[in-house]
Amino acid sequence: MEKIPSFTIDHNRLMPGIYVSRKDYTPSGDCVTTFDIRMTAPNREEPLSPASLHAIEHIAATSLRNNPQWRDRVVYWGPMGCCTGNYLLLQGDLESLDIVDLVRDTMETVAEWNAPIPGASPKDCGNYSFMDLDGARSAARRYVDLVLNNIDPDRLVYPR
Repeated sequence: MEKIPSFTIDHNRLMPGIYVSRKDYTPSGDCVTTFDIRMTAPNREEPLSPASLHAIEHIAATSLRNNPQWRDRVVYWGPMGCCTGNYLLLQGDLESLDIVDLVRDTMETVAEWNAPIPGASPKDCGNYSFMDLDGARSAARRYVDLVLNNIDPDRLVYPR
């Protein structure tokens, strides 16, 4: 089997940032851009805990789908299996710079969240008690402060 493109990125050089992972086109010609929202340096920093990522997923997905400017373009938000970040799929032919403010606002929402986690009930989630709100807030704050508030251009394009 051929490697998929995301497995050809040198993860030993990848830093936290926002990267275009791929662009796909639907049969009707619509573009869907997949973003790599990388929150930790793979293989060099501790990954996020799955419970923290789960809380981030619930809060970020809810925030994004309620964002008046972007909600109609949000296709998906979800965690990476390696626990170093998330994927954001948006309708449109977009670049990383186009969504820095959106990701910053979303992560600020997570970092400042001080209410019940949306969808964290047995009726709404298959593993509702498996969430770490404090860990989610801490990871989001770190990402905003160290990466998003002054993002370097090299954190917007995958390393070659």
